[in-house]
Amino acid sequence: MEAYIVKAYRSAIGKAGRGALRFYRSDDLAVDVINHLMAQVPDLDPSRVDDVIVGCANPEGEQGLQIGRQISARALGKSVPGIVINRYCGSGLEAIAMAVAKVRGGMGECFIAGGTESMSAIPMTGYKLAPSYKVAVEQPNYLIGMGLTAEAVANKYGVSREDQDEFSYQSHVKAANAIDKGFFESEIVPIDIHQVYVEDDQRKTRDYTFKVDEGVRRSTTVEALSKLRPVFANGGSVTAGNSSQTSDGASFTLVMSEAMVKELNLEPIARLASCSVAGVDPLYMGIGPCAAIPKALSQAGMKLDDIELIELNEAFAAQSLAVIREAGLNPDIVNVNGGAIALGHPLGCTGAKLSTQLFNEMKRRDQKYGMVTACIGGGQGIAGIYEMM
Repeated sequence: MEAYIVKAYRSAIGKAGRGALRFYRSDDLAVDVINHLMAQVPDLDPSRVDDVIVGCANPEGEQGLQIGRQISARALGKSVPGIVINRYCGSGLEAIAMAVAKVRGGMGECFIAGGTESMSAIPMTGYKLAPSYKVAVEQPNYLIGMGLTAEAVANKYGVSREDQDEFSYQSHVKAANAIDKGFFESEIVPIDIHQVYVEDDQRKTRDYTFKVDEGVRRSTTVEALSKLRPVFANGGSVTAGNSSQTSDGASFTLVMSEAMVKELNLEPIARLASCSVAGVDPLYMGIGPCAAIPKALSQAGMKLDDIELIELNEAFAAQSLAVIREAGLNPDIVNVNGGAIALGHPLGCTGAKLSTQLFNEMKRRDQKYGMVTACIGGGQGIAGIYEMM
C-alpha cells in the first residue's frame, strides 16, 4: 500500500528569545498549524486520523506531558491519539518517515506528522543536564557540544573561516530573495499574536499577525561576518554569524494511503521514496549526511545525479560545506532559498519544515526528485528522498 503526502504547512520561523514566538507555546503553535492543515481538507473527518506523530528535540517543561498527545486531543479531538518522538535535529523528517512506514505496513491510513519546537522556552540542553559519569570518563566525545563538533569538522575537512563566512552571507542573500519574491507565502500559516508588555511603566498590548521568517539579516556583509569572534574555541572559526539560529517554529504534513487519497478525491503532493539514518563519530557529528545519503539513494534505487533539489540543514557553515564537498553534492541545487543560518533551525520541527519548503520549490521548478538531509546531535545523519507527483 503506497503512502502519499497530500498537505504540508509550516509557521514562519521566529528568533528564539527575542522574536515574535518567544512567548508562544510550541503546543499552541502546533495546534494552529494542524488546524490550518485540516481546514484545507474539509471532507476529512478528524476522527479518521490514526495518529499524530510530533517530533520534538526537548520534550520537557512547556513541551512535556507527552506533547504529542496534548496536540492531538486539542487539534483533532480526544479520540485521536498522539505521540512525541525525538531524533533531535532529524525528528521532523523521522516523524514523516514513521507515518509513511505505518501506512505502507497496513497500520493505518491517515497520519499527521511533523514537528514543533520552542527554543525560547526550553534551554538547548534542557532544564536538568545530567550526563553519565562513565560516558564522560570513557567516551567524552559522546557528550561534546555542537559548536565544538563544528570546529572539529572545520579542522578535519579544511573548511576555512573565509569560506564559512561567504557561505553564511549567501544563505542570507538567498533567503531574502525568496521572501521578497513570495516563495514561502503559500506554505506559511499566519499566526495571530497577542502580546502584553511593559513600556514606560505602563501595561500595553499589541496584536499582529506573524507570517514572515524573521531571522534574515539583510544588512549583513562578508566583511561584517569576518569581524565576529569565535564563540566555541580560542582561535577557532565558528561564530554566531556562521552558525544556525536558535528558533521557534512548527511544521506538519498530512500522510494518507492511496485508497483514502482516491476516496477523498485529493491530489497528492509527493511520496517519500526512501529515508535512511546512519551513525558517525560524535566528534564529527556534522558529517552525518555523508553516511545517510548513500543509504537513502540505495534504498530508492537511485544515483546522486537523479536528485534535482536538496535541502541540507545548515547547522553550521563548516558542517554544510564539509558535507557538500565530501558527499559530492552540487552546490547549485543545495538550499536555493537559503538555509538555517538565515532562516533558523527549530530543532524537532526542522525536518518537516525543510520538506515543506522542498515540495513548494520543486513544484515551482517542475522537478521530480528532491532530498532533505541533516546532521543530528550525538553523531547521526538522516536523508529522505521525495518523488513529486
